[in-house]
Amino acid sequence: VQPKTKKTLGKTGVKNVVVVEGVRIPFLQSGTSYADLMPHDLARAALQGLLTRTSVPRDVVDYIVYGTVIQEVKTSNVAREAALGAGFSDKTPAHTVTMACISSNQAMTTGVGLIAAGQCDVVVAGGVELMSDVPIRHSRKMRKTMLTLNRAKTLGQKLSLISKIRPDYFAPELPAVAEFSTSETMGHSADRLAAAFGISRLEQDEYALRSHTLAKKAQEQGLLQDVVPFKVPGKDTVTKDNGIRPSSMEQMGKLKPAFVKPYGTVTAANSSFLTDGASAMLIMSEEKALAMGYKPKAYLRDFVYVSQDPKDQLLLGPTYATPKVLEKAGLSLSDIDVFEFHEAFAGQILANLKAMDSDWFAQNYMGRKAKVGAPPLDKFNTWGGSLSLGHPFGATGCRLVITAAHRLKKEGGQYGLVAACAAGGQVMVLCSSLCPW
Repeated sequence: VQPKTKKTLGKTGVKNVVVVEGVRIPFLQSGTSYADLMPHDLARAALQGLLTRTSVPRDVVDYIVYGTVIQEVKTSNVAREAALGAGFSDKTPAHTVTMACISSNQAMTTGVGLIAAGQCDVVVAGGVELMSDVPIRHSRKMRKTMLTLNRAKTLGQKLSLISKIRPDYFAPELPAVAEFSTSETMGHSADRLAAAFGISRLEQDEYALRSHTLAKKAQEQGLLQDVVPFKVPGKDTVTKDNGIRPSSMEQMGKLKPAFVKPYGTVTAANSSFLTDGASAMLIMSEEKALAMGYKPKAYLRDFVYVSQDPKDQLLLGPTYATPKVLEKAGLSLSDIDVFEFHEAFAGQILANLKAMDSDWFAQNYMGRKAKVGAPPLDKFNTWGGSLSLGHPFGATGCRLVITAAHRLKKEGGQYGLVAACAAGGQVMVLCSSLCPW
């Protein structure tokens, strides 16, 4: 594929970083086939799938980075446990990062930095999330009592502590998908965002139906090439995502608001669902990849991280970050052939598209003279998105990037742009380009 422009994206003295391959085990609705496993089991399966797909020697990998959000306390460094389980050398360093829904984006760009700086030539990055089993803690009062009890030396001291336990001590602390700083769930934020930008329930349902319809089509046509089968211990082999379910506008319209009741517009049908899954990506310096005989899929070029107000602009990060990464790369929106945006909620996507296409918003909120423009829908998430494919918090970023690479090749494009918002009002946007092989 010949470049459309002579603009140079590479930087003098910095190694070019390429995606050699990326895979993921099927993304499944929580509580289904992966329910009895642990996060490192899923991550290990993704790593093994990557090894099988690429035949890369384990001892060639210099470093492994994994992203996750809700930590399993028994495997706090899930990257290390998964790597050992997948047969990597115990001499291969591995660490885990967390940055809400852009955790695997952070894992990937950490790898890019290691390679670009000349510290490594081969890095495996990925992410994992198991929403079927999340840590549920005792109350703080009970935890404090139990820790004190553990230090008690005599039977009298132990009985004295036990006698102080009250019924309310047994109330568990459940994890919540909510902002610590605002105590507001992301669904409430999405509802307010949709209202602020005048996004109707009908528009949100139509967009969600689009996502499921396109994902189903891509699945049936064999376009989701990143999916690798996973033989679940004691169960059948899982071969495809199970959350893709095109419905009808009539059926979707029957659902009640999920967060702001009774007048909210965000429902279970136009929101991403709780998902189990894992991804893994092999990234290398361009020189190393070619020396090993690989044909890389895409260059990982420029990327930016942006943070916004976690209350009123929690999910608007893509609007702020997109013009920054385009300027950094020396490109305009019209140069981009493939857009892959994380779909947390249909309302979030539609609000960002409206904001990106508004001169008023650019001038009054972003300090810019003019809008960046909205991506055309015929280039946008055309193989489905998180609403239909699923969203394992820590694993989605790598899915977005490898999907963009596959779409660039399939559609004959040159430049791709990936964006994902995250809790805390943060976002990562990356610009990639097709490798000319």
